[in-house]
Amino acid sequence: MFRDLLAASRPISWVNTAYPFAAAYVLAGAGIDWLFAVGTFFFLVPYNLLMYGINDVFDYESDLRNPRKGGVEGALLAKERHQILLWSSLICTLPFAVVLLWAGHLQANIVLLISLAAVIAYSAPKLRFKERPLLDSITSATHFVSPAVYGWVLAGAAMTETQWAVFGSFMLWGMASHALGAIQDIVPDREGGISSIATAISARGTILLVLAAYICSGLLIYAALDGAARWTAVLALPYIANILPHLQVEEHDSGTINKAWKRFLWINYLCGFALTMLLVYLLLLR
Repeated sequence: MFRDLLAASRPISWVNTAYPFAAAYVLAGAGIDWLFAVGTFFFLVPYNLLMYGINDVFDYESDLRNPRKGGVEGALLAKERHQILLWSSLICTLPFAVVLLWAGHLQANIVLLISLAAVIAYSAPKLRFKERPLLDSITSATHFVSPAVYGWVLAGAAMTETQWAVFGSFMLWGMASHALGAIQDIVPDREGGISSIATAISARGTILLVLAAYICSGLLIYAALDGAARWTAVLALPYIANILPHLQVEEHDSGTINKAWKRFLWINYLCGFALTMLLVYLLLLR
């Protein structure tokens, strides 16, 4: 069961939520303290177990038709495991959430609650934001941007125009990345009766939106920052290059986008390393 829970939390994606919180918290000037440790671990494991655990349970029928499920891109647990998965997700999340809410101030707590609400609303029955085109991409991006916003606000830093632009750029990146993933699932989603931004717009239209969002993300971060920090905008280029070979994709071959998706997973790690080096350099300049 432990291996099943680990698989359901998708370890390959842990860093995508823990890193934004940790980086924002440190950059906001809070430093390394117990809240940093608790928050980073929360967004590393429990947060992902909650997010992907709910998703795996309530997407089970469509995931059965999806050839990429059952590995690092998503667990495919037997139905008899679903109740344990949901309870484990709740039990692992609740203590950390309570501690963070107790330690945080009003603004930080609001951001944290919005983050958790987005995680639940994306896949939970009745709400199912993942089946509402465009809202699905916005909600998915919130899963990754909100930990950064939470870290920044929890540290007591002000939300300036520059910071709004930075988070806006991150949001565009998140929406583009979600839409890219949605293209590869067009066929199984249609077979499972699931709507998404990609099933609503078409494979070709969605990939062009992905391209535009990545470009706008880079341009926004370039316009918002100055000095060495502007080099952050260059990190949009690998994501743009990744999808250029697929701009002619059609619905019948939308599954080929999985190649771009797998490259995307590795690009995240490479760009994360480059961003870390840049942030360390900027911190040393302070």
